[in-house]
Parts: sequence; C-alpha cells; structure tokens
Amino acid sequence: MKRRDFLQTTGAAAAGTAILSGFPIGAYGYSAQLAALTNAATATDKVLVIVQLQGGNDGLNMIIPLDQYAALTAARPNLLIPQNQVLPLTTATGMHPAMATAQRLFQDGKLGVVQSVGYPNANFSHFRATDIWTSGSESNVVWNTGWAGRYLDGEFANYPTGYPNAQSPDPLAISIGSVVSNCVQGPAVNMGMAIASTSSFYQLLSGGVDAAPPTPAGHELTFIRQVVSQTQVYTAAIQAAAAKATNLSPLYPAAGQNSLADQLKIVAQLVAGGLSTRVYVCQLGGFDTHTLQVPTTGSTTTGAHATLLGRIADGINAFQDDLKRLGIQDRVIGMTFSEFGRRIKANSGFGTDHGAAAPLIVFGTRANPIVHGPNPQLPANAGVNDNVTMQFDFRSVYTSILKDWFEVPQTTLNQLFGQSFPYLPVIRQSGPLATASGSAAVAGFSVYPNPTTDGRATAQFESQGQPVRLSLLDSLGREVRRVVDGRALGTGAQRVPLDAAGLAPGLYHCVINEGERHGSVVLVVE
Repeated sequence: MKRRDFLQTTGAAAAGTAILSGFPIGAYGYSAQLAALTNAATATDKVLVIVQLQGGNDGLNMIIPLDQYAALTAARPNLLIPQNQVLPLTTATGMHPAMATAQRLFQDGKLGVVQSVGYPNANFSHFRATDIWTSGSESNVVWNTGWAGRYLDGEFANYPTGYPNAQSPDPLAISIGSVVSNCVQGPAVNMGMAIASTSSFYQLLSGGVDAAPPTPAGHELTFIRQVVSQTQVYTAAIQAAAAKATNLSPLYPAAGQNSLADQLKIVAQLVAGGLSTRVYVCQLGGFDTHTLQVPTTGSTTTGAHATLLGRIADGINAFQDDLKRLGIQDRVIGMTFSEFGRRIKANSGFGTDHGAAAPLIVFGTRANPIVHGPNPQLPANAGVNDNVTMQFDFRSVYTSILKDWFEVPQTTLNQLFGQSFPYLPVIRQSGPLATASGSAAVAGFSVYPNPTTDGRATAQFESQGQPVRLSLLDSLGREVRRVVDGRALGTGAQRVPLDAAGLAPGLYHCVINEGERHGSVVLVVE
C-alpha cells in the first residue's frame, strides 16, 4: 500500500483525540505555507473563529426580508414568522425572534450580516457542497486538496517531520469537535491532525516512536505513530494555555445545553491563555430541516430551527461577553457558514429542502455592523425549485477576511483561490465604522422587455468602469448564460444584449457584479 493511499483512506485526523471540558479537540499541524497564508511571518495576535452550521441553514428564516413579506407569505405559510414578531435590523430586514441576543450585538456594532452568499451553479449534495466550501473550488471543478493544503506538495514535502519546534510550538488551527475540516487536505497527507493524550510526551521529546511490526504496512504505521506522538506536544500546549485562564462571562448556558456555546467557551479560554493558534473551527449540527422545522401546531417562532438559531445567537453573545471581560475582544473575529441554504417554498412536511444561497454572520468588535447587500428578490409565487439567488460569492468573504484581518497579500490570495474575487468590507478598519458602500447595488440595473417573448432582451445599468460579470441563472441557481465574463465595459450608461433564445419558458435571475457592487433582476421568458 502506498503511503499516500494509506493516509488518505485512514485519515491522520483519526490518530487520536484529546478531551478538554468534555470536547474532543483536533489540531491542524503547523505548516510554513499555512503560516504564510495567515501572514505568520509578521507577529500578530489576531484570531479567526469559523462556525460551521452543518446541514444547510434556512437563511430566509434567520434573516427575514421584510420588504418581501407578501412573497414569503405565499411561499411558506406554514413556516412564516408573524411580521410583528420579527426583530428589526433595518427598515427592510429583520431577524428571527429566537436571535434577540444577536440583534443586540448588531445594534452594539459587533455583528454584521452578508446577504445571499453562495457560488454559481450551486450543488445540493451535503458532501459535495461542503467540499466546495472547504476547498474554495468552482462547483464544476473537483479539487482533492483544501485551500491551505495546496501549498504543501512542493514547499513542505517532509511534513510532519520537524514540527512543532521552538519557534512554532502551537498548532496553527484547532478544530473543536469530531470533524476535522477538509480545508487542510494536501496532495499526499491530510494536514489535519488529532491531538492525543500526553502519555507519550517524553517519548516524542526523545525523538522515538514504538517500532512497527515487519509487515507490508509497517512503514505507514510508523508514520502514523509519529503523527500520534507529535500531537502529544500540541495537547500539552493546549492544556498549559487552558490552565492560565478562566472564563469570566456568566452568560454561558449550563454545560451541555448549548454545544456551540460550550465550544466557544473553550476558544475564549485558550485565546486568553496565550495559545498562539490563529484559526479555530467550531460546529453546530441539525440544520437539515426537511421536516418539522416548526411544530405542526403552535407558534412558528418555536421548533427545531428556532432552537438552533437561539443557540447561535446566545453562544456568540456569551463568547463576546467573555472576550470583553478577558480583555481580548479586539483580537478575535468570527464568521458562520453552512454548505447551502434552503428553498424559498416550504414543503408539506413543515420543512424546507436543499437550496442555494443564504446569509452568513460576521461577529466581533471589528465586524462591520451592517447588512451587506439588498434583500433577495423573491418571486410572487415561488415554485418548489425556486432558490435564493447568489449576490456574494463565498470566496469574496474568505479573501476579504484574510486580506483585512491577517493582511494576506493579494497575490497570495489569487494563488490560493486561482483567481481574484470582489472585495467585501465585512471587517471595518480602525476609526469610524465602515459604510455600506462596498455592498451597494449596481445603479440603474434593469432588463427590458420583461417578459421577453422572443428570447431577446437588454440589460441596462450605470457602469463605473470596473470588470463586469453578467449571467442568467435558472430557478435552481444554475448558470445558463454567461453574458459578460469579467471585462470592463467603460464608464457611464451601458446596454448589453441578453440572449435567452432556446431557454425553456420560466423565471430566470439576471445577476450582475461590478467590482464591489451587485444586483439581480428576475427575467420572465415566455
């Protein structure tokens, strides 16, 4: 068996686990390339916390477009939150009533919302969609490496030999929970490593591991034992950091009542304890709400999804309170993501099916506390296949956070993701709060004639002279026409022919991106 095949099928992440406050903790091992990604060559104490909402979060039930309430009423009457109970964020946008603590964070300038995040040609498989989000690939391209692991083949071929060391004693990223993210999969070995107990700590310091039996897989077993023993040092570093700090917030729920809060509590303790780790990943499952998203009788403000949303809000709120009391609130920024959203129209089982784009949350004292982008435009009578149209590519969020938080150079970001993506000011710079200008709509964007009876139409808008991407998407979010592919059209009024000939009659989303501006219009093809 080849070492590559052995490691990919076995998974270094399964080598061992450590338990801290009842949670297994996995660590992503140090690599020079991943350090470069987070600007590790420059001293920084900044931390990024990623919260994965596993299963596909119903964004229309979390961030509610109040200006689309009539369309929501028609599409999901059995799920609809009464309008007078929606928590307002702006005059046009609200939040689920279970998220009152998150609304207060928004009002206090510690939380921002990014509308309709996704990617072209959305995939509705949990596994494939998660792969896309963790690899940063296009939906029609399969990358077997994660966005960090792609650096490892040529520049860090001997990993994990030599790490940790005196200069880099701590793991660069920590995953709390049983799942190690695929973002660190390299060409030959997954850089995600589980942290085992400290029982073999001194054996690691002596440079030895137990001898493997003389079998065909003996070499691979020796390597795995090296990985296991290596993780002992990371366990010791984590335990030492945990011993140096105590959580101070009284807002954390009792242990076991909110698994996200329990995980974030550990993150706060480790950051305050001086661990140099820069990326933490937490998970909250249960978002695959095909049935019983709300109870069949009683208030639609309660039920399975409401409980999950409350855990998000209360967990983040307690975490922010703890960071403030510990004096480290300005060092930490966080974001949520889910592999996809849900359909606009509810199903007959009091739930929603796999969809496309959905909002995400950015939290922390440096979060830009605005709603980025307009509300999604919903059809008046949504069908079972209708989806929320993407406004922002998820890679715009990734690259903007890496750029503003870790000061990663644009050239590195381009190499990492294979192309550049529009900048999105989800993190505000020091000084006055950032404005919503970075998420403004493309001025004057419209399509005529609408409906079109012969497949011919024209898109018009005011251009600022930046590269334009203009596409037609069907109701499943699949790109059916690429009209303009990233080229500048000049400044001023633009009129671009849209060729819808050959498309089946129905509703299509005409989506435009120019620099940091976005827009979408529903085009009816008859």
